Amino acid sequence: MSGPPRKPSAWRRAEGNRGKRAWNHAEPAPPRDLPRCPSHLGAEARREWRRLVGVLHDMGVITVIDRAVLAAYCQAWGRWVEAEEKLRETPLLIRTPSGYVQQSPWLSVANRQMELMGRYMAEIGLTPAARSRIVVQGTPQTAEPPVIIRRIIISAAGDEDRMLDEGDDAKGVITLSPDATRL
Repeated sequence: MSGPPRKPSAWRRAEGNRGKRAWNHAEPAPPRDLPRCPSHLGAEARREWRRLVGVLHDMGVITVIDRAVLAAYCQAWGRWVEAEEKLRETPLLIRTPSGYVQQSPWLSVANRQMELMGRYMAEIGLTPAARSRIVVQGTPQTAEPPVIIRRIIISAAGDEDRMLDEGDDAKGVITLSPDATRL
């Protein structure tokens, strides 16, 4: 399969289904519970978790099964903050024991964590561009049941008009009054 990965139906509903692709009516609906903060996160990552989890849950962006992606973002945030603090204490360029000049390892860590954070932010709607694609609708929608449309044949039988449901022989025959046919 080529092209970008499929978006979940909830995300497409929020964006308005611009591609007009068919809905997956059998898509599993996760519980809308608030995810708990994983115990392995550091102090800074936990602060970021507490800052975001309620807001993202209220927006309908994350549920209990999205815990891993939010934890990964928060972990990258915590590592980025740590690397930036270390960069304040150390120079950007350091001299190796052999005399070569190279960039600080903390700069590499900070840059890598920013890349990871950017990916996760786009995934869970934390960037202005990602949010601009979402149309907020009062409450999260559930998949609507399919609408059944039946074709009706109107035929003239003698003096009266009759409506016949296609596929039903005599069932569903409705006799119309002469006034009703002048619409």
